[in-house]
Amino acid sequence: MHDVLEGHVEPEGHAQSPLTLRVTVTLSILAVLVATATLMGHRSNKEELLLQNQLSDQWSYYQAKNIRLHERQIGADQLAIFTPVDKEKAAEMREKYLKEAERYEKDKDAASEKAKEIEKERDLVGRRGDRYEAGEVLLEIALILASFTLLTNKKFFWYAGSLVGVIGLGVALSGFLLPFVARWP
Repeated sequence: MHDVLEGHVEPEGHAQSPLTLRVTVTLSILAVLVATATLMGHRSNKEELLLQNQLSDQWSYYQAKNIRLHERQIGADQLAIFTPVDKEKAAEMREKYLKEAERYEKDKDAASEKAKEIEKERDLVGRRGDRYEAGEVLLEIALILASFTLLTNKKFFWYAGSLVGVIGLGVALSGFLLPFVARWP
């Protein structure tokens, strides 16, 4: 191994720099955190899209129930207004339509409530994704700042990168903790 390094010349000032190991470890940690925040952001975005599809389906179901409700109400109203040939049969049909309209009203309300629940979940997942992405950006900035230390050999950049990295980690963790915090009254 010594033969391989024999011709290698370290840049001036870097061989003696005690910061090199600390900065390299910091950069490695930041890179792992960036990858994790990116992965969590992508997963949140996917989940948000799936919830949006479910939401669209649920509101379509609501609309279908609403249309059927109005059809039955119109049928019942027509049977009450027009003079039927068979009054008993018309009264039966009208009663049937009114019961179906009542059932559709309940189904419609249940569909609406479920859609509103899905909306809340989708919004929460969207906020989580936003936090992961903001954390990712801050962690990437921290990575760049810390890497300037290797170029300039100045501790300021390592400290600044570390500080921004801690803030970025906090923002990304807030996305992870958001569902627990959202349940608090």
